This record gives sequence, C-alpha cells and structure tokens, in this order.
Amino acid sequence: MKVGSLHPWPVTPAEAARIQRKLVGRLVRVPPPGLRVARVAGADVSFAREKQMVYAAVVALSYPSLAVLEVRTASLPATFPYVPGLLAFREGPALAEAFGALEAEPDVVLFDGHGIAHPRGLGIAAHFGLLLNRPTIGVAKSLLTGRCAAPAPERGATSPLINDGDVVGAAVRTRTGVRPVYVSPGHLMDVATAVRLVLAFCTRYRLPEPVRLAHHAANLARKSR
Repeated sequence: MKVGSLHPWPVTPAEAARIQRKLVGRLVRVPPPGLRVARVAGADVSFAREKQMVYAAVVALSYPSLAVLEVRTASLPATFPYVPGLLAFREGPALAEAFGALEAEPDVVLFDGHGIAHPRGLGIAAHFGLLLNRPTIGVAKSLLTGRCAAPAPERGATSPLINDGDVVGAAVRTRTGVRPVYVSPGHLMDVATAVRLVLAFCTRYRLPEPVRLAHHAANLARKSR
C-alpha cells in the first residue's frame, strides 16, 4: 500500500504542532461519493517502555464477513517523546512501515485514536488519512478534547461530541450497558458515516473488529520480541 510523504518524521514537538496546523486544512470532511466497503483495515500500536520500541500492527479484513485477510507488523525505536496530541509523530514511522507492506488495500481504515476530535483537529486517524489518501475513522476509548453527554445505554445510542461549537464526532454505545467509544472522522469521512461504519464493524466486543484485532496483533508483536 502506498504511504505518502508529507513531512519528515524526526522533528521537535514544536515543529510537529506546526505541521498539524498546516495539514489540517487539507482534510476533506465528506466521504467519497458512493463509498462502498469490501475491505476494511484496523491499525494500532503497542509500546515497550523498557526497550523504548514502538510495535505497529495493521490488520485487513473482508466486509461484511470480517474475515482476516492480512496482518502486517513493524517495530522501530521510539525517537519522539510522549506528548499528548502528538502521538502520530511517535507512532507514525512504525505505522507507515506496516501500511507500506500491506497488499490487501482497504476501502476504509480505522485507528485506535482520534480523527478530528483533537486539539488541532489532526489526530492520528486524520493524519494518516492524508498519508494514505483513504477514508479514515478514529475510534478512541477516552476523550482528548471536546465534551459530550453520555449516550443512552442501548447499543447504537449516540451523543454528539462538540469542540468549540463544532460537532467533531460522537460517543457511541457499541454494546448495551458498556462504556461508549469516541468516534471521530479522519480524512474523506463525516461523522454520520463514521458512526454507521463503526457499528457495522462491531460484533460482541466494545471495540470494532478491525481495531480490536490490530490491538491484539500489536501486543502480540511486542510480547514476541
């Protein structure tokens, strides 16, 4: 899979924030006309603190069967510090390597992280949407910015996530009585489509299958090395 080159990875935190502010204007906040999903991918990263290594995983699945088509992993030393809001620069090089090895090109990609629900509007899902030039969605387990009410307890209930007066995502109940996840569009995506797809990719777990399986693959890669 082709991964674009929009900027260097080895930068300072201040430079990283400037890059985010520059790139956010390139985001397209509507999906491609007639978007159809035959393949979906999930991406996640695991970090080994003692080794200072980043382990990235990308899992491609068919849809609607959600059968695994391909798993790619990559590991690289962490060269960027842990800074909330700038995790794309810490995790990005390893993720880019894993995506670059992927042969089953997805129609949409889900990330364990945020899309536009981010202090500068460019979370990892939005950032990689630009690098991959694909529709992307962020699925996070906690909020980074913005506010929302708790959705109703039933599966499929949602509550808008608002930041500075803009609806940047939604809290989504993927299982009845279970804590919601926070869904936000990345690139080539809108809130309504992102929510619909996340629910379509969920089975009996809180996380949608592409993200859940990528999380498992990243942890397995970390533990096996």
